[in-house]
Amino acid sequence: MTPVPGARQHTVVDSPYGPLTLVATDGVLSALYMTDQRHRPPEESFGVPDPEPFGETIRQLGEYFDGGRTSFDLPLSLAGTPFQRSVWAELLKIPYGETRTYGELAEELGKPGASRAVGLANGKNPVGIIVPCHRVIGASGSLTGYGGGLDRKQRLLAFENGGARDETPALF
Repeated sequence: MTPVPGARQHTVVDSPYGPLTLVATDGVLSALYMTDQRHRPPEESFGVPDPEPFGETIRQLGEYFDGGRTSFDLPLSLAGTPFQRSVWAELLKIPYGETRTYGELAEELGKPGASRAVGLANGKNPVGIIVPCHRVIGASGSLTGYGGGLDRKQRLLAFENGGARDETPALF
């Protein structure tokens, strides 16, 4: 049987930041959603439950949450506008434990006046944590919007800066 193009599968894994829903399109990671995440699509759009495409993603997330991984090496299928995809590509360049402002990202994209557009694209990032939108902060250094909630953003940044590890067990 020939696979249907655009076929989607999903699975849910536990993490120190709550359950994470992983979604694959044609066997490639296309989304990572947190509970109560802004811009989270309806569950029926996630496709059939099937953990098969996610073995490597789950392994790398486990290493990240255990403190043994600072970047991810996974194929991604990111659906968005060309501008959104350019912002998400810049997010992947922000090193672990560092932050950038929306304005700095706009400048790196060659669009110095586009910090608000960068913020909107950042908020639509479909693969949180792995595409590290939590590493983007306001111009004053403040923690501004995060689709997964400001509490999670603060905890992720503290974790990456050597703060206390969350004690919630990850089931990896």
